[in-house]
Amino acid sequence: MTGAVAGASKKKDSAMAGKTAKKSSSRKTQAERTAISDQLMFEAAIVLINEHGTQKTTLKEIGERAGYSRGLANYRFGSKEGLLDELFTRFDTRWKQHVNSYVAGQSGIPAVRAAAKALRDFLKLESGYMRAMYMLWYESLGHNSVILNRLAGHHDVYRKDAAKWIRKGIEDGEIDPGINPEQFAVQYCAFIFGTVYQWLVKAEALDLDALFRDYEKNTIKLLSK
Repeated sequence: MTGAVAGASKKKDSAMAGKTAKKSSSRKTQAERTAISDQLMFEAAIVLINEHGTQKTTLKEIGERAGYSRGLANYRFGSKEGLLDELFTRFDTRWKQHVNSYVAGQSGIPAVRAAAKALRDFLKLESGYMRAMYMLWYESLGHNSVILNRLAGHHDVYRKDAAKWIRKGIEDGEIDPGINPEQFAVQYCAFIFGTVYQWLVKAEALDLDALFRDYEKNTIKLLSK
């Protein structure tokens, strides 16, 4: 084989190998395809809930908006409540990871400040997701449902976390021992959820940065020993 022919052969082999590698890398497993389609349907659900609310959003619309057959969402999740419950779980995981990245083992006043900042930034960074989830939660209040029961459990966790921060701050001598941890936790959650509710109704009416700065200042004044 001459040098020219050998060079051409090597180039051909290299090109074929490249095509094979590209084709191989583009192949996805069934699990990967399922994960992608699920994510697209969750994203479609968020858009539709923001547009129409949960009551008027259907599995058929979710599947079609995601670019799949109208029956895929029903096949995958069984019912609209099944899909919304899974959406709730994904949101909760996302929210906890976000808050933990701010609080990071802190307690007392620093934990309260960090958690409030986490909410402020989440409202800015994940506004579509936050709006859809709170619409889902508020619309679940009218009837007994899996989501309502899970939401009640999550509120218990939020209050327990806030009370724990206060108790630790009292133990460390940072927080006024006259503060009742459980009552503060209720007031803290009232601020959090009340702020989100007002933001849902008319986001442009709130100056989030100013609101959270003021809350931080007043909270430090209230809690400090």
